[in-house]
Amino acid sequence: MTTTPNVPLRGELTFTLPASAERVWEAIATAEGISSWFLPTETIETRDGVVGSVLRMHMGEGSFSDATITGWDAPRRLVYSEPGWASLTGHDDAAVTPMVTEFLIEAQSGGTCVLRVVTSAFGTGAEWEHEFFDHMMDSWAPFFDNLRLFLTHFPGQHATSLSVAAVVPGEVSKVYDALVGALGANAAGKPFDARGLSGVVERVAEPDGPQGGEGFGSVLVRTTEPLASMLGFLVHDKGDGLADVWLEGYLFGPDAPKVVDREKSAWTAWIESLAVTA
Repeated sequence: MTTTPNVPLRGELTFTLPASAERVWEAIATAEGISSWFLPTETIETRDGVVGSVLRMHMGEGSFSDATITGWDAPRRLVYSEPGWASLTGHDDAAVTPMVTEFLIEAQSGGTCVLRVVTSAFGTGAEWEHEFFDHMMDSWAPFFDNLRLFLTHFPGQHATSLSVAAVVPGEVSKVYDALVGALGANAAGKPFDARGLSGVVERVAEPDGPQGGEGFGSVLVRTTEPLASMLGFLVHDKGDGLADVWLEGYLFGPDAPKVVDREKSAWTAWIESLAVTA
C-alpha cells in the first residue's frame, strides 16, 4: 500500500434497456429523471452549457454526494465526478482521487439501447477502498432494474421519492427472509399484497445468491393499487448481528406527495417490526 493515490479502482455494469437513447438520457442526466429510479436528486449549481453543473444525490439521514458534471454529449455520453466519496465512510477525501462515473448509451434496433456504466478512481490500495467499490457495485446494480422498470411502465413521468432506513437485529439472511415473508414476495412474477398495496413482484435477490451481492439482498415490487409505484427494498449485513434495511420508493400520480407524507413513518415502523427468527 502507498500513500500516493495511484492504485486503480474500477467497476463496470452493462444493461439493455427498453427505450430509446433519448428517453434513457432524460432518465440518467436530469435531477427529475434520476430521482425517479435512483436517489432523490436536485441540481444545486447550474452552469451554461451544463458542464460544471452540480447534482446532489441524497442518501438519507443527512448524507449526500455532490456530483459535478464533467462530460455532456446528449444523448450518448454523460460523465460526472464525486470528490467526497471517501468521507461517506469516514475516510480522508484527500487520500484518493475523485470518483468518476461515465454513462455510455448506444442505440439499438427496435427502440432499445445498451447502457454501459463505468465508475473509477485511484486510491492507495487500502482494503477499505476495494471494499467500498465492491459494495457500491453490488448495491448499485439493483437500481438499474428500477431504471428498466421505470422506462417500461412510467416513461416520461416524474416520481415522488420515499426513502426509509432502519437497523434490524439479526443475521442478514434471516432479516432478508423476514422481509420477503412480510411482503409475500417469494418469487418474481408473483402477485404482491402487503400494507394495503397490491401489484407484482419484479425481482428477488437473496444475499450471497446468484443475483444478490456478498452480504447484500434486494426485493423490487411494482404496485398498481391504490396507486402506481416502485418499491425497492435493500438489505445489507451491518455486522455485529445487525442488518441495514432500506426502502427506496418511487410513487407516481398527483396524490403521491400526500401518500409519502402519510406513509413514511408507517414504513419505518413496519421495517423495524420485522419478525426475525433466531
